[in-house]
Amino acid sequence: MRKLLLALWLLLILSGICSLFWYNEWRYTLPTPVPQNYVGVKIGDPILLSNKIQSEGDKPLFIHFFNPDCPCSRFNVPHFKSLVKKYGDKISFAVVVINKDKIYAPSEIKDKYDLDVPVICDTTIASACGVYSTPQAVIIDNEHHLYYRGNYNKSRYCTDTKSEYAQMAIDSLLSKNSKPAFNKYALTPYGCQVGYCKK
Repeated sequence: MRKLLLALWLLLILSGICSLFWYNEWRYTLPTPVPQNYVGVKIGDPILLSNKIQSEGDKPLFIHFFNPDCPCSRFNVPHFKSLVKKYGDKISFAVVVINKDKIYAPSEIKDKYDLDVPVICDTTIASACGVYSTPQAVIIDNEHHLYYRGNYNKSRYCTDTKSEYAQMAIDSLLSKNSKPAFNKYALTPYGCQVGYCKK
């Protein structure tokens, strides 16, 4: 009888863990709610940024919008760093930290995530680019127009090589080909709302 009760207890615990994992996976497959006061920015619109964030010379600028309290953002860091390593000589990269609940020092983020790019804490940059979710990728072309704003990948862990949207946008911009036609998974924000993260 004891073994049966122990087995049932372990089964219940395992079921609970699986349910929590499934719930979190399911929740992050839903689009991020659009804020009530959201002002959209269209692809091709000019982007005016503060002096805190600049591109090197005439390179395009890739901005990674990041919230350290957002699980999706944290899962995304290795993929972002792989893009920096691959395209860092052709594109300027920067990280914009967005979290209204806690103040992070740029040096703290650089050290913790081993980042070798500028890190800025400025929510006005998100508004200027029309970003209301993290993680989000924004590419601004050489003429300071919004070229891409969207997700990195369809997969929460950025492991689906068929849907590397941010990389596809970079390749398109650098090769000066026509912009790829992205589906809703690329352009609809998924992840954590800017300003807070429900865990």
